[in-house]
Amino acid sequence: MLGGLITIAGGLIAASNLVVSRMANAKTLIDKLTPYQGWIGIVMFGWGIWETISSVTGISLLSESPLTWIFWLCVALADLFVGFLLGFGLITKYALSKNEQAMEKGQNIRAKLAPFQGILGIFAMVMGTLYLVWLYVL
Repeated sequence: MLGGLITIAGGLIAASNLVVSRMANAKTLIDKLTPYQGWIGIVMFGWGIWETISSVTGISLLSESPLTWIFWLCVALADLFVGFLLGFGLITKYALSKNEQAMEKGQNIRAKLAPFQGILGIFAMVMGTLYLVWLYVL
């Protein structure tokens, strides 16, 4: 349950510009989450790395239940990409600050992903919601 909620919260922050333009009352919720953006991003990024590795090592599930495996991979990628975008400031501060070449590569990846932040945020909200439905309803 926590994974789905974190994915939804990260997606909400990432797509905040799109969400606020459509729902005025969402601004108060987003303002409450924004101070924790970096840490939510770090958790999502780490979770996304773990889920991506797990889905790749569990690729045998693809032959048994392809929809489950594809869903698992999509949730992992949503966490990975949105987490990277939201947590980039903390990632550079703690992990990349000592290595100039790694910092430059990280900046390049972020520059390529930044235009898609809103779309990735909506994707993360959808995947987080489906994750909760998958766990508790189906």
